[in-house]
Amino acid sequence: MTETTNTPQLPDRLSIDPRSPFHNADVFQREVGIKFNDKERHDVEEYCISEGWIKVAAGKTRDRKGNPMMIKLKGKVEAFYR
Repeated sequence: MTETTNTPQLPDRLSIDPRSPFHNADVFQREVGIKFNDKERHDVEEYCISEGWIKVAAGKTRDRKGNPMMIKLKGKVEAFYR
């Protein structure tokens, strides 16, 4: 339990993309887990708990800059430290 006191609280919205304004490197010192509609997901790129959505890559499709195309899925979102 002493480890959880040293880790920052998980934000309402978080992205793994370092170019995003919602990226927080301090949070990623530990592994973050996401539950979407009561099932754990390992492919989440961004989430928002209050608005109830996650963004995941849409297969292998890429935009013109080479970044993966994202789709937004709506539902119940829970974030936690593993």
